[in-house]
Amino acid sequence: MTGPPILVKAIQRSCCPQARWKQQLWFRLSILTLTYMSYMLFHASRRPISIVKNDVAFLDCNEQALNKTNVTCKSWITEIDGKPEEEAKSLIGLLETTYLISYSIFMFFSGFVAERMDLRFFLSMGMMLSGLLCVLFGIAYPLGIHSIWYLIFIQIVTGMVQSSGWPGVVTAMGNWFGKGKRGLLMGVWNSHTSLGNIVGGLVAGSFVSSNWGLAFTVPGIMIGGFGFIMFLFLVPSPEDVDLGPAEGTRNSVANVEVDPLLNSQITDEENNEPAEREERRSLNSSVHGSSAIGFIGALKIPGVIEFSLCLFFAKMVSYIYLYWLPNYIHVISNLNADESAVLSTTFDWGGVVGGILAGILTDKTKMSATTCTLMLSVAIPVIYLNQQMFSNICPLSEEGGIPIHDSCFAWTNAVLFLTGLLVNGPYALITTAVSAELGQHPSLQGSAKALSTVTAIIDGTGSLGTSASFIVGPLSSNNHWDNVIYLLMAADVCAMILLIRLVKNEMVRLRDRGWKLFVSD
Repeated sequence: MTGPPILVKAIQRSCCPQARWKQQLWFRLSILTLTYMSYMLFHASRRPISIVKNDVAFLDCNEQALNKTNVTCKSWITEIDGKPEEEAKSLIGLLETTYLISYSIFMFFSGFVAERMDLRFFLSMGMMLSGLLCVLFGIAYPLGIHSIWYLIFIQIVTGMVQSSGWPGVVTAMGNWFGKGKRGLLMGVWNSHTSLGNIVGGLVAGSFVSSNWGLAFTVPGIMIGGFGFIMFLFLVPSPEDVDLGPAEGTRNSVANVEVDPLLNSQITDEENNEPAEREERRSLNSSVHGSSAIGFIGALKIPGVIEFSLCLFFAKMVSYIYLYWLPNYIHVISNLNADESAVLSTTFDWGGVVGGILAGILTDKTKMSATTCTLMLSVAIPVIYLNQQMFSNICPLSEEGGIPIHDSCFAWTNAVLFLTGLLVNGPYALITTAVSAELGQHPSLQGSAKALSTVTAIIDGTGSLGTSASFIVGPLSSNNHWDNVIYLLMAADVCAMILLIRLVKNEMVRLRDRGWKLFVSD
Protein backbone atom coordinates (compact mmCIF):
# COMPACT_ATOMS: atom_id res chain seq x y z
CA MET A 1 0.00 0.00 0.00
CA THR A 2 1.48 3.32 -1.12
CA GLY A 3 -1.31 5.72 -0.22
CA PRO A 4 -3.42 7.91 -2.51
CA PRO A 5 -2.07 10.63 -4.83
CA ILE A 6 -1.59 14.09 -3.29
CA LEU A 7 -4.57 15.56 -5.16
CA VAL A 8 -6.83 12.76 -3.94
CA LYS A 9 -5.71 13.40 -0.36
CA ALA A 10 -6.59 17.08 -0.78
CA ILE A 11 -10.02 16.22 -2.18
CA GLN A 12 -10.63 13.79 0.68
CA ARG A 13 -9.86 16.45 3.26
CA SER A 14 -11.85 19.24 1.60
CA CYS A 15 -15.01 17.80 0.07
CA CYS A 16 -15.13 14.00 0.22
CA PRO A 17 -18.19 12.63 2.11
CA GLN A 18 -17.45 11.46 5.64
CA ALA A 19 -19.75 8.42 5.64
CA ARG A 20 -17.80 5.29 4.76
CA TRP A 21 -20.35 4.00 2.25
CA LYS A 22 -20.43 7.38 0.51
CA GLN A 23 -16.62 7.37 0.24
CA GLN A 24 -16.71 3.86 -1.22
CA LEU A 25 -19.35 4.92 -3.74
CA TRP A 26 -17.36 8.00 -4.73
CA PHE A 27 -14.15 6.06 -5.24
CA ARG A 28 -15.86 3.21 -7.10
CA LEU A 29 -17.43 5.67 -9.53
CA SER A 30 -14.03 7.26 -10.07
CA ILE A 31 -12.41 3.86 -10.69
CA LEU A 32 -15.14 2.93 -13.17
CA THR A 33 -14.66 6.18 -15.05
CA LEU A 34 -10.86 6.23 -15.01
CA THR A 35 -10.35 2.59 -16.01
CA TYR A 36 -13.12 2.79 -18.64
CA MET A 37 -11.61 5.88 -20.27
CA SER A 38 -8.11 4.44 -19.94
CA TYR A 39 -8.75 1.23 -21.85
CA MET A 40 -11.05 2.96 -24.33
CA LEU A 41 -8.08 5.13 -25.29
CA PHE A 42 -5.74 2.13 -25.40
CA HIS A 43 -8.01 0.64 -28.06
CA ALA A 44 -8.53 3.95 -29.84
CA SER A 45 -4.75 4.24 -30.27
CA ARG A 46 -4.57 0.74 -31.82
CA ARG A 47 -7.22 1.40 -34.43
CA PRO A 48 -5.53 3.84 -36.88
CA ILE A 49 -3.35 1.27 -38.70
CA SER A 50 -6.45 -0.64 -39.86
CA ILE A 51 -7.86 2.59 -41.30
CA VAL A 52 -4.69 4.14 -42.73
CA LYS A 53 -3.68 1.06 -44.74
CA ASN A 54 -6.79 1.63 -46.90
CA ASP A 55 -5.69 5.14 -47.89
CA VAL A 56 -4.26 5.34 -51.40
CA ALA A 57 -1.47 7.58 -50.10
CA PHE A 58 -0.31 4.78 -47.79
CA LEU A 59 -1.10 1.70 -49.93
CA ASP A 60 -2.81 1.51 -53.32
CA CYS A 61 -3.29 -1.90 -54.91
CA ASN A 62 -6.54 -1.11 -56.73
CA GLU A 63 -5.24 -0.36 -60.18
CA GLN A 64 -8.05 -0.55 -62.70
CA ALA A 65 -6.31 -3.09 -64.89
CA LEU A 66 -7.97 -5.87 -66.83
CA ASN A 67 -5.37 -8.39 -65.70
CA LYS A 68 -5.88 -8.32 -61.92
CA THR A 69 -3.41 -11.16 -61.38
CA ASN A 70 -0.42 -8.89 -62.10
CA VAL A 71 -1.36 -5.87 -60.01
CA THR A 72 1.52 -3.98 -58.41
CA CYS A 73 1.01 -1.63 -55.49
CA LYS A 74 2.02 1.94 -54.79
CA SER A 75 2.93 2.69 -51.19
CA TRP A 76 4.32 5.35 -48.86
CA ILE A 77 6.71 2.68 -47.57
CA THR A 78 9.81 2.22 -49.72
CA GLU A 79 10.07 -1.54 -49.17
CA ILE A 80 6.46 -2.05 -50.34
CA ASP A 81 6.27 0.38 -53.26
CA GLY A 82 6.13 -1.52 -56.57
CA LYS A 83 5.58 -4.94 -54.98
CA PRO A 84 2.89 -7.41 -56.19
CA GLU A 85 -0.37 -7.24 -54.26
CA GLU A 86 0.14 -10.45 -52.26
CA GLU A 87 3.64 -9.45 -51.16
CA ALA A 88 2.58 -5.87 -50.43
CA LYS A 89 -0.30 -6.98 -48.20
CA SER A 90 1.98 -9.40 -46.37
CA LEU A 91 4.46 -6.62 -45.65
CA ILE A 92 1.70 -4.26 -44.50
CA GLY A 93 0.48 -7.08 -42.28
CA LEU A 94 3.88 -7.06 -40.57
CA LEU A 95 3.02 -3.69 -39.02
CA GLU A 96 0.08 -5.31 -37.24
CA THR A 97 1.67 -8.70 -36.60
CA THR A 98 4.83 -7.35 -34.97
CA TYR A 99 2.69 -5.25 -32.63
CA LEU A 100 0.46 -8.21 -31.73
CA ILE A 101 3.34 -10.64 -31.15
CA SER A 102 5.14 -8.08 -28.99
CA TYR A 103 1.93 -7.35 -27.08
CA SER A 104 1.16 -11.02 -26.43
CA ILE A 105 4.71 -11.90 -25.31
CA PHE A 106 5.07 -8.98 -22.93
CA MET A 107 1.52 -9.54 -21.62
CA PHE A 108 2.75 -12.65 -19.78
CA PHE A 109 5.37 -10.56 -17.99
CA SER A 110 3.21 -7.50 -17.36
CA GLY A 111 0.96 -9.42 -14.98
CA PHE A 112 3.91 -10.28 -12.76
CA VAL A 113 5.12 -6.68 -12.86
CA ALA A 114 1.65 -5.32 -12.08
CA GLU A 115 1.47 -7.47 -8.94
CA ARG A 116 4.73 -6.09 -7.64
CA MET A 117 4.50 -2.34 -8.26
CA ASP A 118 2.07 0.53 -7.78
CA LEU A 119 -0.71 0.18 -10.37
CA ARG A 120 -0.99 3.97 -10.63
CA PHE A 121 2.60 4.26 -11.88
CA PHE A 122 2.26 1.09 -13.96
CA LEU A 123 -0.85 2.26 -15.85
CA SER A 124 -0.05 5.94 -16.20
CA MET A 125 3.47 5.30 -17.52
CA GLY A 126 2.13 2.74 -19.98
CA MET A 127 -0.41 5.25 -21.29
CA MET A 128 2.00 8.16 -21.61
CA LEU A 129 4.60 6.01 -23.39
CA SER A 130 1.87 4.64 -25.69
CA GLY A 131 0.92 8.19 -26.58
CA LEU A 132 4.53 9.12 -27.33
CA LEU A 133 4.95 6.10 -29.61
CA CYS A 134 1.72 6.87 -31.51
CA VAL A 135 3.03 10.38 -32.14
CA LEU A 136 6.38 8.96 -33.32
CA PHE A 137 4.52 6.75 -35.82
CA GLY A 138 2.43 9.69 -37.03
CA ILE A 139 5.35 12.09 -37.55
CA ALA A 140 6.67 9.73 -40.23
CA TYR A 141 4.28 11.60 -42.56
CA PRO A 142 5.46 15.21 -42.08
CA LEU A 143 9.11 14.16 -41.69
CA GLY A 144 9.00 11.95 -44.80
CA ILE A 145 10.15 8.74 -43.09
CA HIS A 146 9.49 5.93 -45.59
CA SER A 147 11.34 3.02 -43.93
CA ILE A 148 9.27 0.01 -42.89
CA TRP A 149 11.88 -0.83 -40.27
CA TYR A 150 11.29 2.44 -38.44
CA LEU A 151 7.55 1.73 -38.34
CA ILE A 152 8.07 -1.90 -37.28
CA PHE A 153 10.36 -0.81 -34.44
CA ILE A 154 7.69 1.62 -33.23
CA GLN A 155 5.08 -1.15 -33.36
CA ILE A 156 7.23 -3.58 -31.37
CA VAL A 157 7.88 -1.09 -28.58
CA THR A 158 4.21 -0.02 -28.63
CA GLY A 159 3.15 -3.62 -28.09
CA MET A 160 5.46 -3.85 -25.09
CA VAL A 161 4.17 -0.71 -23.33
CA GLN A 162 0.51 -1.32 -24.19
CA SER A 163 0.64 -4.72 -22.50
CA SER A 164 0.50 -2.76 -19.24
CA GLY A 165 -3.10 -1.73 -19.87
CA TRP A 166 -5.26 -4.81 -19.45
CA PRO A 167 -3.76 -6.39 -16.29
CA GLY A 168 -3.72 -2.93 -14.71
CA VAL A 169 -7.34 -1.93 -15.31
CA VAL A 170 -8.79 -5.39 -14.55
CA THR A 171 -6.84 -5.60 -11.29
CA ALA A 172 -7.99 -2.13 -10.23
CA MET A 173 -11.60 -3.11 -10.96
CA GLY A 174 -11.19 -6.40 -9.10
CA ASN A 175 -9.79 -4.57 -6.07
CA TRP A 176 -12.78 -2.24 -5.80
CA PHE A 177 -15.77 -4.39 -6.77
CA GLY A 178 -17.13 -7.58 -5.23
CA LYS A 179 -18.36 -10.61 -7.10
CA GLY A 180 -22.13 -10.05 -7.08
CA LYS A 181 -23.50 -9.28 -10.58
CA ARG A 182 -19.96 -9.13 -11.90
CA GLY A 183 -20.99 -10.46 -15.32
CA LEU A 184 -23.33 -7.50 -15.94
CA LEU A 185 -20.92 -4.99 -14.42
CA MET A 186 -17.97 -6.23 -16.45
CA GLY A 187 -20.10 -6.57 -19.58
CA VAL A 188 -21.10 -2.92 -19.41
CA TRP A 189 -17.59 -1.86 -18.41
CA ASN A 190 -16.00 -3.87 -21.22
CA SER A 191 -17.87 -1.77 -23.79
CA HIS A 192 -14.75 0.41 -23.58
CA THR A 193 -13.12 -2.01 -26.03
CA SER A 194 -15.70 -1.52 -28.77
CA LEU A 195 -16.19 2.16 -27.98
CA GLY A 196 -12.43 2.67 -28.24
CA ASN A 197 -12.46 0.97 -31.64
CA ILE A 198 -15.29 3.29 -32.69
CA VAL A 199 -13.56 6.44 -31.43
CA GLY A 200 -10.24 5.41 -32.96
CA GLY A 201 -11.91 4.55 -36.25
CA LEU A 202 -13.79 7.84 -36.46
CA VAL A 203 -10.76 9.94 -35.47
CA ALA A 204 -8.49 8.13 -37.91
CA GLY A 205 -11.16 8.23 -40.61
CA SER A 206 -11.51 11.99 -40.29
CA PHE A 207 -7.80 12.54 -41.07
CA VAL A 208 -6.87 9.60 -43.29
CA SER A 209 -7.70 11.23 -46.63
CA SER A 210 -5.92 14.52 -45.90
CA ASN A 211 -3.03 13.67 -43.55
CA TRP A 212 -2.68 10.07 -42.38
CA GLY A 213 -0.03 11.09 -39.86
CA LEU A 214 -2.67 12.89 -37.78
CA ALA A 215 -4.65 9.63 -37.64
CA PHE A 216 -1.90 8.42 -35.26
CA THR A 217 -0.85 11.70 -33.66
CA VAL A 218 -4.29 12.75 -32.37
CA PRO A 219 -5.08 9.41 -30.61
CA GLY A 220 -1.51 9.50 -29.25
CA ILE A 221 -2.06 12.92 -27.66
CA MET A 222 -5.41 11.71 -26.25
CA ILE A 223 -4.02 8.59 -24.52
CA GLY A 224 -0.87 10.35 -23.33
CA GLY A 225 -2.84 13.22 -21.83
CA PHE A 226 -5.23 10.89 -20.05
CA GLY A 227 -2.27 8.90 -18.74
CA PHE A 228 -1.22 12.01 -16.83
CA ILE A 229 -4.75 12.29 -15.40
CA MET A 230 -4.49 8.65 -14.26
CA PHE A 231 -1.24 9.49 -12.50
CA LEU A 232 -2.95 12.34 -10.65
CA PHE A 233 -6.16 10.61 -9.59
CA LEU A 234 -6.07 6.78 -9.77
CA VAL A 235 -6.48 4.97 -6.43
CA PRO A 236 -5.73 1.30 -7.26
CA SER A 237 -7.04 -0.28 -4.06
CA PRO A 238 -9.45 0.53 -1.17
CA GLU A 239 -6.59 -0.04 1.27
CA ASP A 240 -4.82 2.99 -0.22
CA VAL A 241 -7.52 5.25 1.25
CA ASP A 242 -8.14 3.21 4.44
CA LEU A 243 -11.41 1.71 3.22
CA GLY A 244 -10.34 -1.94 3.48
CA PRO A 245 -10.89 -4.63 0.81
CA ALA A 246 -14.02 -4.45 -1.30
CA GLU A 247 -16.90 -6.60 -0.14
CA GLY A 248 -16.76 -9.96 -1.85
CA THR A 249 -13.08 -9.79 -2.77
CA ARG A 250 -11.71 -11.65 0.23
CA ASN A 251 -10.55 -15.11 -0.72
CA SER A 252 -12.84 -17.08 1.53
CA VAL A 253 -14.93 -20.13 0.86
CA ALA A 254 -17.98 -18.09 1.82
CA ASN A 255 -17.58 -16.21 -1.42
CA VAL A 256 -18.51 -19.36 -3.34
CA GLU A 257 -22.16 -18.64 -2.54
CA VAL A 258 -22.14 -15.40 -4.53
CA ASP A 259 -19.66 -16.35 -7.25
CA PRO A 260 -21.49 -15.88 -10.55
CA LEU A 261 -19.02 -17.76 -12.72
CA LEU A 262 -17.27 -20.52 -10.86
CA ASN A 263 -19.93 -22.19 -8.73
CA SER A 264 -20.06 -25.14 -11.08
CA GLN A 265 -16.33 -25.64 -10.86
CA ILE A 266 -16.22 -25.34 -7.07
CA THR A 267 -19.16 -27.69 -6.69
CA ASP A 268 -17.38 -30.23 -8.83
CA GLU A 269 -14.20 -29.84 -6.81
CA GLU A 270 -16.05 -30.39 -3.54
CA ASN A 271 -17.30 -33.71 -4.91
CA ASN A 272 -13.94 -34.77 -6.32
CA GLU A 273 -12.16 -37.98 -5.47
CA PRO A 274 -9.57 -37.85 -2.64
CA ALA A 275 -6.67 -37.53 -5.11
CA GLU A 276 -8.26 -34.49 -6.75
CA ARG A 277 -9.01 -32.91 -3.36
CA GLU A 278 -5.36 -33.42 -2.48
CA GLU A 279 -4.37 -31.58 -5.69
CA ARG A 280 -6.50 -28.65 -4.63
CA ARG A 281 -4.92 -28.65 -1.15
CA SER A 282 -1.55 -28.59 -2.87
CA LEU A 283 -2.60 -25.52 -4.82
CA ASN A 284 -3.80 -23.84 -1.63
CA SER A 285 -0.53 -24.49 0.12
CA SER A 286 1.50 -23.29 -2.85
CA VAL A 287 -0.06 -19.83 -2.77
CA HIS A 288 -1.10 -19.43 0.85
CA GLY A 289 0.63 -16.64 2.63
CA SER A 290 2.34 -15.17 -0.41
CA SER A 291 1.77 -11.75 -1.90
CA ALA A 292 1.73 -13.02 -5.48
CA ILE A 293 1.21 -16.28 -7.33
CA GLY A 294 3.60 -17.94 -9.76
CA PHE A 295 2.90 -18.83 -13.37
CA ILE A 296 2.49 -22.56 -12.70
CA GLY A 297 0.27 -21.92 -9.70
CA ALA A 298 -2.02 -19.75 -11.82
CA LEU A 299 -2.29 -22.46 -14.47
CA LYS A 300 -3.51 -24.92 -11.80
CA ILE A 301 -6.60 -22.79 -11.12
CA PRO A 302 -9.59 -24.70 -12.59
CA GLY A 303 -10.71 -23.18 -15.88
CA VAL A 304 -7.65 -21.03 -16.59
CA ILE A 305 -6.23 -23.31 -19.30
CA GLU A 306 -9.57 -23.92 -21.04
CA PHE A 307 -10.62 -20.28 -21.11
CA SER A 308 -7.12 -19.17 -22.14
CA LEU A 309 -7.07 -21.48 -25.15
CA CYS A 310 -10.66 -20.61 -26.02
CA LEU A 311 -9.71 -16.94 -26.00
CA PHE A 312 -6.81 -17.73 -28.35
CA PHE A 313 -9.33 -18.48 -31.09
CA ALA A 314 -12.12 -16.09 -30.04
CA LYS A 315 -9.75 -13.12 -29.92
CA MET A 316 -8.22 -14.15 -33.24
CA VAL A 317 -11.63 -13.75 -34.88
CA SER A 318 -12.32 -10.45 -33.13
CA TYR A 319 -8.97 -8.92 -34.09
CA ILE A 320 -9.12 -10.07 -37.69
CA TYR A 321 -12.35 -8.10 -37.92
CA LEU A 322 -10.72 -5.20 -36.06
CA TYR A 323 -7.74 -4.94 -38.41
CA TRP A 324 -9.19 -6.18 -41.70
CA LEU A 325 -12.91 -5.28 -41.78
CA PRO A 326 -12.32 -1.71 -43.07
CA ASN A 327 -10.04 -3.12 -45.80
CA TYR A 328 -12.60 -5.81 -46.66
CA ILE A 329 -15.36 -3.21 -47.03
CA HIS A 330 -13.04 -0.96 -49.03
CA VAL A 331 -12.11 -3.74 -51.49
CA ILE A 332 -15.44 -5.56 -51.82
CA SER A 333 -17.76 -2.52 -51.89
CA ASN A 334 -15.42 0.07 -53.46
CA LEU A 335 -16.03 2.56 -50.63
CA ASN A 336 -13.34 5.11 -49.88
CA ALA A 337 -11.18 4.78 -46.76
CA ASP A 338 -13.13 7.12 -44.47
CA GLU A 339 -16.54 5.66 -45.42
CA SER A 340 -15.21 2.12 -44.89
CA ALA A 341 -14.00 3.18 -41.43
CA VAL A 342 -17.41 4.57 -40.50
CA LEU A 343 -19.31 1.50 -41.74
CA SER A 344 -16.96 -0.85 -39.87
CA THR A 345 -17.95 0.76 -36.56
CA THR A 346 -21.33 -0.99 -36.83
CA PHE A 347 -19.49 -4.20 -35.93
CA ASP A 348 -18.11 -2.51 -32.81
CA TRP A 349 -21.55 -1.23 -31.74
CA GLY A 350 -22.71 -4.84 -31.92
CA GLY A 351 -19.75 -5.77 -29.72
CA VAL A 352 -20.94 -3.32 -27.05
CA VAL A 353 -24.33 -5.05 -26.88
CA GLY A 354 -22.76 -8.52 -27.10
CA GLY A 355 -20.55 -7.95 -24.06
CA ILE A 356 -23.47 -6.68 -21.98
CA LEU A 357 -25.75 -9.52 -23.11
CA ALA A 358 -23.11 -12.15 -22.29
CA GLY A 359 -22.69 -10.62 -18.83
CA ILE A 360 -26.43 -10.62 -18.13
CA LEU A 361 -26.82 -14.26 -19.24
CA THR A 362 -23.90 -15.29 -17.04
CA ASP A 363 -25.31 -13.49 -13.99
CA LYS A 364 -28.73 -15.07 -14.50
CA THR A 365 -27.60 -18.62 -15.29
CA LYS A 366 -24.20 -18.88 -13.54
CA MET A 367 -23.05 -20.69 -16.72
CA SER A 368 -20.23 -18.72 -18.33
CA ALA A 369 -18.83 -21.53 -20.51
CA THR A 370 -22.29 -22.40 -21.84
CA THR A 371 -22.99 -18.73 -22.60
CA CYS A 372 -19.76 -18.49 -24.59
CA THR A 373 -20.46 -21.73 -26.45
CA LEU A 374 -23.99 -20.68 -27.38
CA MET A 375 -22.83 -17.35 -28.81
CA LEU A 376 -19.91 -18.96 -30.67
CA SER A 377 -22.18 -21.57 -32.25
CA VAL A 378 -24.60 -18.95 -33.59
CA ALA A 379 -21.70 -16.75 -34.73
CA ILE A 380 -20.48 -19.36 -37.23
CA PRO A 381 -23.45 -19.17 -39.69
CA VAL A 382 -23.78 -15.42 -39.11
CA ILE A 383 -20.14 -14.84 -40.16
CA TYR A 384 -20.88 -16.67 -43.40
CA LEU A 385 -24.14 -14.73 -43.87
CA ASN A 386 -22.28 -11.46 -43.38
CA GLN A 387 -19.83 -12.35 -46.14
CA GLN A 388 -22.65 -13.37 -48.49
CA MET A 389 -24.48 -10.09 -47.83
CA PHE A 390 -21.47 -8.08 -49.00
CA SER A 391 -20.61 -10.22 -52.02
CA ASN A 392 -23.77 -11.93 -53.33
CA ILE A 393 -27.11 -11.46 -51.57
CA CYS A 394 -27.25 -7.68 -51.33
CA PRO A 395 -24.02 -5.90 -52.37
CA LEU A 396 -23.66 -2.27 -51.40
CA SER A 397 -24.20 0.39 -54.05
CA GLU A 398 -21.87 3.36 -54.08
CA GLU A 399 -21.41 6.63 -55.85
CA GLY A 400 -17.97 8.21 -55.81
CA GLY A 401 -16.89 5.90 -52.95
CA ILE A 402 -19.86 6.89 -50.78
CA PRO A 403 -22.50 4.20 -50.01
CA ILE A 404 -26.07 4.69 -51.16
CA HIS A 405 -28.40 4.36 -48.17
CA ASP A 406 -30.87 1.88 -49.65
CA SER A 407 -32.37 -1.35 -48.30
CA CYS A 408 -29.12 -3.27 -48.90
CA PHE A 409 -27.24 -0.73 -46.80
CA ALA A 410 -29.74 -1.21 -43.96
CA TRP A 411 -29.61 -5.03 -44.12
CA THR A 412 -25.82 -5.02 -44.29
CA ASN A 413 -25.63 -2.87 -41.17
CA ALA A 414 -28.08 -5.17 -39.35
CA VAL A 415 -26.10 -8.33 -40.14
CA LEU A 416 -22.79 -6.59 -39.37
CA PHE A 417 -24.20 -5.49 -35.99
CA LEU A 418 -25.31 -9.07 -35.23
CA THR A 419 -21.88 -10.39 -36.23
CA GLY A 420 -20.18 -8.00 -33.82
CA LEU A 421 -22.59 -8.99 -31.04
CA LEU A 422 -21.87 -12.71 -31.41
CA VAL A 423 -18.12 -12.44 -32.08
CA ASN A 424 -17.27 -9.98 -29.31
CA GLY A 425 -19.68 -11.31 -26.66
CA PRO A 426 -17.59 -14.38 -25.67
CA TYR A 427 -14.33 -12.43 -26.06
CA ALA A 428 -15.60 -9.69 -23.74
CA LEU A 429 -16.92 -12.15 -21.15
CA ILE A 430 -13.69 -14.16 -20.93
CA THR A 431 -11.36 -11.17 -20.76
CA THR A 432 -13.35 -9.42 -18.02
CA ALA A 433 -15.74 -11.29 -15.73
CA VAL A 434 -14.20 -14.75 -16.21
CA SER A 435 -10.65 -13.45 -15.73
CA ALA A 436 -11.64 -11.52 -12.61
CA GLU A 437 -13.43 -14.51 -11.05
CA LEU A 438 -10.63 -16.94 -11.82
CA GLY A 439 -8.13 -14.47 -10.38
CA GLN A 440 -10.04 -14.50 -7.08
CA HIS A 441 -10.75 -18.22 -7.01
CA PRO A 442 -11.29 -19.53 -3.44
CA SER A 443 -8.28 -21.84 -3.79
CA LEU A 444 -6.04 -18.74 -3.84
CA GLN A 445 -6.20 -18.15 -0.11
CA GLY A 446 -3.69 -15.48 0.86
CA SER A 447 -2.88 -14.55 -2.74
CA ALA A 448 -5.26 -11.75 -3.66
CA LYS A 449 -2.75 -10.29 -6.08
CA ALA A 450 -3.07 -13.34 -8.33
CA LEU A 451 -5.65 -11.44 -10.35
CA SER A 452 -2.96 -9.65 -12.38
CA THR A 453 -1.18 -12.91 -13.24
CA VAL A 454 -4.36 -14.79 -14.19
CA THR A 455 -5.55 -11.86 -16.29
CA ALA A 456 -2.17 -11.66 -18.04
CA ILE A 457 -2.13 -15.41 -18.77
CA ILE A 458 -5.65 -15.44 -20.23
CA ASP A 459 -5.31 -12.26 -22.26
CA GLY A 460 -1.71 -13.05 -23.23
CA THR A 461 -2.77 -16.42 -24.66
CA GLY A 462 -5.64 -14.73 -26.46
CA SER A 463 -3.28 -12.13 -27.87
CA LEU A 464 -1.07 -14.87 -29.30
CA GLY A 465 -4.10 -15.83 -31.38
CA THR A 466 -4.39 -12.31 -32.74
CA SER A 467 -0.94 -12.60 -34.30
CA ALA A 468 -2.49 -15.06 -36.78
CA SER A 469 -4.00 -12.05 -38.53
CA PHE A 470 -0.78 -11.83 -40.60
CA ILE A 471 -2.05 -14.65 -42.84
CA VAL A 472 -5.11 -12.61 -43.85
CA GLY A 473 -3.04 -10.58 -46.33
CA PRO A 474 -1.90 -13.58 -48.42
CA LEU A 475 -5.26 -15.33 -48.03
CA SER A 476 -7.20 -12.30 -49.28
CA SER A 477 -4.93 -11.42 -52.19
CA ASN A 478 -6.71 -11.18 -55.56
CA ASN A 479 -10.00 -10.82 -53.64
CA HIS A 480 -10.00 -14.40 -52.30
CA TRP A 481 -11.83 -13.36 -49.13
CA ASP A 482 -13.72 -16.68 -48.91
CA ASN A 483 -10.54 -18.23 -47.47
CA VAL A 484 -10.55 -15.67 -44.63
CA ILE A 485 -14.21 -16.39 -43.84
CA TYR A 486 -13.51 -20.14 -43.59
CA LEU A 487 -10.60 -19.36 -41.24
CA LEU A 488 -12.90 -17.33 -38.97
CA MET A 489 -15.53 -20.07 -38.88
CA ALA A 490 -12.94 -22.76 -38.13
CA ALA A 491 -11.50 -20.67 -35.29
CA ASP A 492 -14.92 -20.38 -33.65
CA VAL A 493 -15.38 -24.16 -33.90
CA CYS A 494 -12.04 -24.67 -32.12
CA ALA A 495 -13.04 -22.20 -29.41
CA MET A 496 -16.24 -24.17 -28.78
CA ILE A 497 -14.43 -27.50 -28.59
CA LEU A 498 -12.08 -26.21 -25.90
CA LEU A 499 -15.01 -25.41 -23.60
CA ILE A 500 -16.64 -28.85 -23.79
CA ARG A 501 -15.43 -30.01 -20.36
CA LEU A 502 -16.59 -26.83 -18.63
CA VAL A 503 -19.96 -26.94 -20.42
CA LYS A 504 -20.38 -30.55 -19.28
CA ASN A 505 -19.74 -29.50 -15.68
CA GLU A 506 -22.31 -26.70 -15.99
CA MET A 507 -24.88 -29.11 -17.45
CA VAL A 508 -24.37 -31.44 -14.47
CA ARG A 509 -24.93 -28.54 -12.13
CA LEU A 510 -28.02 -27.48 -14.08
CA ARG A 511 -29.41 -30.99 -13.69
CA ASP A 512 -28.67 -30.97 -9.97
CA ARG A 513 -30.73 -27.81 -9.52
CA GLY A 514 -33.71 -29.36 -11.30
CA TRP A 515 -33.03 -27.88 -14.77
CA LYS A 516 -33.80 -24.44 -13.41
CA LEU A 517 -32.08 -22.20 -15.94
CA PHE A 518 -32.23 -18.89 -14.10
CA VAL A 519 -31.14 -18.78 -10.47
CA SER A 520 -31.53 -16.07 -7.87
CA ASP A 521 -28.57 -14.63 -5.98
